[in-house]
Amino acid sequence: MSDTARFIPNLSADEIAAIQLDGLKWTVNHAYEHSPFYHDRLQAAGVAPGDITSLDDLSRLPFTTNHDLQDGYPLPLLSVPEERVVRIHGSSGTTGKRKILAYTQNDIDTWADMFARCYELAGLTVMDRVQICVGYGLWTAGAGFQLGCERFGAMALPVGPGMLDIQLQMLADMGTTCLCCTASMALLLGEEVEKQNLRGKLKLKRAIFGAEAHSPRMRQRFEEALGLEHSFDISGMTEIYGPGAGVECPAHQGIHYWADRYILEVLDPETLKPVAPGELGEIVITSLRKEASPLIRYRTRDLTRLIPGQCSCGCSMPRHERIQGRSDDMIIFRGVNIYPGQIAAVLGKFDELNSEYQVELTRMDGLDQMLVRVEKRPGARLGDDAEACACAEGNLARAVADEIRSQILVRGKVEVLEPGTLPRSFAKTKRVIDARDKD
Repeated sequence: MSDTARFIPNLSADEIAAIQLDGLKWTVNHAYEHSPFYHDRLQAAGVAPGDITSLDDLSRLPFTTNHDLQDGYPLPLLSVPEERVVRIHGSSGTTGKRKILAYTQNDIDTWADMFARCYELAGLTVMDRVQICVGYGLWTAGAGFQLGCERFGAMALPVGPGMLDIQLQMLADMGTTCLCCTASMALLLGEEVEKQNLRGKLKLKRAIFGAEAHSPRMRQRFEEALGLEHSFDISGMTEIYGPGAGVECPAHQGIHYWADRYILEVLDPETLKPVAPGELGEIVITSLRKEASPLIRYRTRDLTRLIPGQCSCGCSMPRHERIQGRSDDMIIFRGVNIYPGQIAAVLGKFDELNSEYQVELTRMDGLDQMLVRVEKRPGARLGDDAEACACAEGNLARAVADEIRSQILVRGKVEVLEPGTLPRSFAKTKRVIDARDKD
């Protein structure tokens, strides 16, 4: 990492641990004294502020879930007088109630600095032009990308999501150098750039994307289509300020997360005990200086692995793998637990296939059925004529189905489609359609 870094501190592991302990003590005391929810929860767990003397005491603290935030609607966890709240953001919840989080000005400033670090680690300069193609409003996405861009000092182009024609016009006319969007939208834009033969008119070099799990094949596809030098996966969620909680570096050896701003645990989602580095588990986060809505051991449901050791880029902040999916996205099919990412990994072994796929689950005569629809790679030649092509597609579908059976231990049908057949999205692509009878 450059010695001229403006936003990312160079901290040793011991220095990070000291900051975390000090922040943990502050958070527990602040929440205990000012949040009725946490006061009751901590008392029930038999924990008082003075009991926190080491980071090992983290395991004594109770967990917080998304249901806690929904049950406390509209302002859960509020821990400051309302006159100190300068903004709220929200995200949708599974029961229909939104999770609304409050922010003080200090919270906003902390978030801006965290996000500025992301732009810095991705190699941007103040001369970059950053096209922000994510949602504005209650969502943290657009506000976060713009806030961090302005704090960093680059030029923000706040286009928002959708509006494909305007996106392409701005990419070309404004000389956008960095694109900020979901992976699905990057793919959609890349395909349109190819259709309209626009790549030679673009100055794009980088993309920062997040908000959904993606496959390496999908990433390679939009990087090639947009002519990118690098793309960077970013992490974050409304509960921990918003996007900008961590980002990949140019070494692409995991996501560096800002351990001086929050504690990240990776736990077994069933036992809630720590997993070993390299093992898949659920991210649980505890904020260190979050004022309006502090978080104590919040179960994010996001799945990842901790990466031990120092990154070759020189950034001292610890790392985790990209988000592999969510623990509550798990499919139970004929008694087997499956994550969509497992299916994407199997599809990625076949060079003839594109990154886009969809899994449909149905039930017939009391037995679950699985259909995996997947697109061919653009330009893939499977036969010299229609008959030969149909035969080759059938053989490919059977080979994919056999590999799914071998790797995931479930049997399903596979249908190979033409490129561009499956629906595209400006936001998160829906990979699984579960049409089974819920009874």
